[in-house]
Amino acid sequence: MTDRLHVLVEGMVQGVGFRYSTQHRAVALGLTGWVRNLPDGRVEAEFEGPRPELERMLEWCRTGPRFAEVTKVLAHWETGEPKYAGFQLRGW
Repeated sequence: MTDRLHVLVEGMVQGVGFRYSTQHRAVALGLTGWVRNLPDGRVEAEFEGPRPELERMLEWCRTGPRFAEVTKVLAHWETGEPKYAGFQLRGW
């Protein structure tokens, strides 16, 4: 079993390197999962790994990269069988 964190990030989060920065941070923390832009301007991501690293990732998502302006982060926690082997950038 592994912990999983699903987030929706709102604000000025597209066009500021949010996905690439998210991937870099997740890999640095040893997390697996994915991140993508949504058509409505939000960024969606799912992370798997140890709870302390997931909590660090959630804290990072609340500010994001340098030029992002995060206004809201919705987080959903789960526990389940691992689904991911690496960390992917996804399209829409």
